[in-house]
Amino acid sequence: MLRFAPDSSVSAPLFVAHSGLFDGLRFLVRRVDRWMATPLTPQQVVLRLSLYLVLAANWPLWLQVVQISGGAGAALRPLAALAVLVACGTVALLAFSAWTRGMKPLWWLVVLIAALAQYYMGAYGVVMDPGMATNVLQTDVREAADLLGPQMLAAVAAVLVLPTWWLVRVPLPAMRPLRQLGRNALLLVLALLVASGTVAITARDLAPLMRSHPQLRYLMNPLASLYSGAVAAARPALARSRVLMPMTQGAALGASYAAGARPLLLVLVVGETARADHFGINGYGRDTTPALAARNVLSWQNVRSCGTSTAASLPCMFSPLDKDAFEARKNDTENLLDVAQAAGLAVLWLDNQSGCKGVCDRVPHAAAQDGLAPDARAALCPGGECSDEALLQGLEQRLAALPAASRQRGALVVLHQMGSHGPAYYKRSGTDAKRFMPECRTEVLAQCAPGELVNAYDNSIAATDAFLGRAIDWLRAQSARYDTALLYVSDHGESLGEYGLFLHGMPYSLAPDAQKHVPMVAWLDESLARRRGLSAACLRADQGRALTHDNLYHTVLGVLDVQSPTYRRALDAFDNCRNHKENRPVALAR
Repeated sequence: MLRFAPDSSVSAPLFVAHSGLFDGLRFLVRRVDRWMATPLTPQQVVLRLSLYLVLAANWPLWLQVVQISGGAGAALRPLAALAVLVACGTVALLAFSAWTRGMKPLWWLVVLIAALAQYYMGAYGVVMDPGMATNVLQTDVREAADLLGPQMLAAVAAVLVLPTWWLVRVPLPAMRPLRQLGRNALLLVLALLVASGTVAITARDLAPLMRSHPQLRYLMNPLASLYSGAVAAARPALARSRVLMPMTQGAALGASYAAGARPLLLVLVVGETARADHFGINGYGRDTTPALAARNVLSWQNVRSCGTSTAASLPCMFSPLDKDAFEARKNDTENLLDVAQAAGLAVLWLDNQSGCKGVCDRVPHAAAQDGLAPDARAALCPGGECSDEALLQGLEQRLAALPAASRQRGALVVLHQMGSHGPAYYKRSGTDAKRFMPECRTEVLAQCAPGELVNAYDNSIAATDAFLGRAIDWLRAQSARYDTALLYVSDHGESLGEYGLFLHGMPYSLAPDAQKHVPMVAWLDESLARRRGLSAACLRADQGRALTHDNLYHTVLGVLDVQSPTYRRALDAFDNCRNHKENRPVALAR
């Protein structure tokens, strides 16, 4: 039998090379480990950790400054100044934690927050202002799952691994409390002095930059993340101290509810993340809204939202206050649902989102999947996330369960959609409804081809169109018993890569129009149009009128014919076309 010996002339050198490489790596790891195990004072840890975060967790800030400055050469002075300021700010903040016992988990948490913030700022072009922090705190598990992925884990690990290793290994020698306190105070004072000197020296460079680009302050990591998170966390406590100001005094049903009048049924659909310029009925180049077009709806094409996130917009759009007054308020107020209920109507809120943000707290409300039969839940809520069709499932039974005395007068039903919630737009449309292909199928939107991203988003708009079409058909089926209408408006828009931005939630003053320009659609059956004395020709001629979320409260009260001292006729989108100004009401729906 022949035997073949291994070619030692090849294998031996390879073995030696690999062995030498592994030995070198082991030697390097041991050296690094010994360095990390060098005893340090807490103040030294804070200094090194702050410098590390400046270098490893502020790339969105540095890239933005380079882009604004027109190149790395022109950006050197502002980059250096901002690096010193971020380092000093971080040192000053962490100086309060520079103690020998119990602080390592806190330092590690700061690095984790910085790593997560850097990933989302870089991947989606967002900034960590208090509004964005509120969105994060109010995001449920279902929404958070759409943001997770291997890219996020890799990016966070790249920032987190070294400081984790270091914090585990570094010893902190015991120190007397008074001595630690003195060192912490000195560290804080030195950080503030260096920061003040830097501002004084570089004011001519920094002042115009920060004034022209205020978003930069919310890219300073981890300062912006910690500040905004603290503000967002404190808001619920501040809200609990507010008094709920009543707005229901004088609420009553109008003359159209005279004896013998049929109940009135209005379905108000609160959309999610829909852009007006991606609705086919608004002139978009793609036919994303065939169902709405076939149902002869009204569509206002010049509507702006109250905020750029659900948490900001939802309470504002249901408030009797306008945007400026709502944001400046010292106390909370009752809202549209409270007034409708106080007037004697049945009110129901159905949610397929992460909650109503307090709007529905005082009226009957339920989640879309609540009460669904097992087969319906399996079909409509695979994996625990329901399609918006679940909002219509069993809606007659939900309506019948409302107080009979109120329901006999009329009902306001609010359907809060999942809509086009990102970044997983591809999940917002069923496989049988994907008209625009190929589509982006990752949560890292910057990795998608622009056309594929738009395809996925437009498929979600088409799914909303189909949902609204079915809602209108359901209302038509109720027309034997009710005078019916549907009003749809989105809470905010969405960025799809324009200017390097994705998703939503930018500070309102900085946000692009894509995050604020929202669709608003109405459908009214013939009996309700006649009852409210509305002119179709007038309303269609008025669709270019500039509206905002400020109009919603008053428009809904006008449709419902609910009288209230809080109602302002000038803000009712339908009032220009009522028969007190146009005496010949015409049917609005076929």
